[in-house]
Amino acid sequence: MENVAFIINPFSAKKNYHPFLSELKTKVKDPLFYISDSVAGTDDFIREHFSTVDVFVAIGGDGTISTVARNLIGTGKILGIFPAGSGNGFSNENKFSKNLDELLEKLRTKSSRKIDTFTVNGLLSINVSGTGFDGKVVKEFEKTSRGFKNYIRVSLKTFFSYKPIKLKFFSEGYQQYNGKYLMVNIANTRQFGNNAYIAPQASKSDGLVDMVLVKKFPLAYSPLFAFRMFTKKLREDDYITYLPVSEIEFRVNTKNWHIDGEFNKIKSPVHIKVQPASLNILI
Repeated sequence: MENVAFIINPFSAKKNYHPFLSELKTKVKDPLFYISDSVAGTDDFIREHFSTVDVFVAIGGDGTISTVARNLIGTGKILGIFPAGSGNGFSNENKFSKNLDELLEKLRTKSSRKIDTFTVNGLLSINVSGTGFDGKVVKEFEKTSRGFKNYIRVSLKTFFSYKPIKLKFFSEGYQQYNGKYLMVNIANTRQFGNNAYIAPQASKSDGLVDMVLVKKFPLAYSPLFAFRMFTKKLREDDYITYLPVSEIEFRVNTKNWHIDGEFNKIKSPVHIKVQPASLNILI
């Protein structure tokens, strides 16, 4: 398979990447691959092979995909994905499965299309980023061995003790939404991962992101919120507001963010900016 490189995060999928690599070697003669030891290592590998590779395939979760993608923004290079993370939100939204034969068929045709990305104070995000409750959850989740069960456990534990954050917009047109929120999410696609759809109407190719403002809700509302989120039926109500934006700036009284599921410290003011049609993705 010519002009294709595979970048493997060895820490994804409970550090069990060996079955993927073994299968790849049986189906592709002398594949070009890199087992990443760091973000810098991934960047160096992509730079080294940039002139000869058309498609860079990320094997990992949304954080791994974002690391590879940031090297391909605004270029003709194509991003491919083999999902191996905890939630695989971006992979799910772009119809990548854990079937290597399906991926190889896509790589033979090399068909692609451009999708939007966005930045949070200059940091690339391709899927969903946020602060507040989910930023705290990701921080605590990274202390565990990951997995969906641990995510639910950490979420429940955090919910009962978490105090809402304060949000303040700079633009006069949005100041009516200033207030306290359980979480603030910026959604380029519809889901966090694990088919939890925080922004069911979001599109990755409309030049906008959905800013999702969620007020802290009573315990009795939790089952309805969860049901709606996992059935793509979340909608505006007394606790949820959706603001489609292409660029916006605001302050929050926390530095705890997650960028595509990876914990980050981000200082206010926070500047969100969509990069329309900036990433070429395999289809």
